[in-house]
Amino acid sequence: MAAPGSDNDPENKNTWLQFAKYSQLAFVFPAAIVVGLGLGTLLDRWLHTTWLYMAGLILGIIAGFVELIREAASASQQ
Repeated sequence: MAAPGSDNDPENKNTWLQFAKYSQLAFVFPAAIVVGLGLGTLLDRWLHTTWLYMAGLILGIIAGFVELIREAASASQQ
């Protein structure tokens, strides 16, 4: 049996696993927005348009929220 403060403690591992899982959202959400905006901007420059950056931004926001909802749904099932 592991000591309560040791690294082999299942509760301690579970806490760190949850911390890693939820801190991942702090990076995934903004990354999805930046990627969508970046792709939209590149398409704007390539196609000589002025509105695709906004479409990319909106798609990035939607992708970030989809991932947020997936994580929330998987956390509620556990």
